[in-house]
Amino acid sequence: MRWIKKGLIFKAESNFEWMVSHASLPVADHCGDNRLRIYFGTRDAQGRSLPAYIEVEAGNPENVLNINSLPLLSWGDPGTFDDNGIMPSWIIDFDSKKYLYYIGWNPQVTVAYRLSIGLAISEDQGKSFEKYSKGPICDRSVEEPYFNTAPCVLFDAGKYRMWYVSCTGWKMINSRSEPSYHVKYAESANGVNWIKTGIVCIDYDVFTEAIGRPCVFIKDGTYRMFYSYRQLTDYRTDPNRSYRLGYAESSDGIQWIRKDDEVGISRSETGWDSEMMEYCYVYQYQGRWFLLYNGNGFGKSGFGYAVLDES
Repeated sequence: MRWIKKGLIFKAESNFEWMVSHASLPVADHCGDNRLRIYFGTRDAQGRSLPAYIEVEAGNPENVLNINSLPLLSWGDPGTFDDNGIMPSWIIDFDSKKYLYYIGWNPQVTVAYRLSIGLAISEDQGKSFEKYSKGPICDRSVEEPYFNTAPCVLFDAGKYRMWYVSCTGWKMINSRSEPSYHVKYAESANGVNWIKTGIVCIDYDVFTEAIGRPCVFIKDGTYRMFYSYRQLTDYRTDPNRSYRLGYAESSDGIQWIRKDDEVGISRSETGWDSEMMEYCYVYQYQGRWFLLYNGNGFGKSGFGYAVLDES
């Protein structure tokens, strides 16, 4: 693969009181004609995340057509899993509805945060959503005691399939708690109740100590996954240890072969994506493949895109 970078699409710059900074984890959904709705997580002045969206021209996404003026969802009641942050992670069609899988965020005492997976449902083609429940649909458990987050969901082979991030532990480094996490696999008959298989799809290696936001799609009969990976220390300040994009292939969506050298895109020498690349999303439009991704600051510098060169 070779991806051709096209540039920045959107950066949050105090557009609204609730949208002060960050445009993280872009998720794309076609919304008619030549329009694409891109959902993302933004932050208020206190750093609390809320889900938002913009509408863009699908084949030319730097052409922003509309910025939605209200957050899609509100924080949960005090004590619930999403009372301090909500970030979109994936969207699918379900009959005449749309299912938005999202990340719920809580601050913690002994470590920095806890993440869980929630679900919201739209009955107006993705313009507004209602939470399915006050509690998460996937959370820490006997087998996974730390956190679950960042799901990718496809309906495939007669069932719903989820690739998600599972935390395996925390370490205190320079007086700061840092998590390690990898990508696991789950299945569901209805997209709501999930059976965790315990299968690890993308695991650690010598460099990789955290693997985030899987994005799975099928091209030419092969399952393909993009993800972000980084080291555990100094990744906020050292580009050599920070997030970059990885790539893997599979014949069944369960057993994966990492092919990070074939990802076909890397950080720029300067600019908004020169320190980090992470949280990507792939979509197809009129036969062309597009890659949305975040850059520096975990989305603080916004999100941009690249187009697959198939010449």
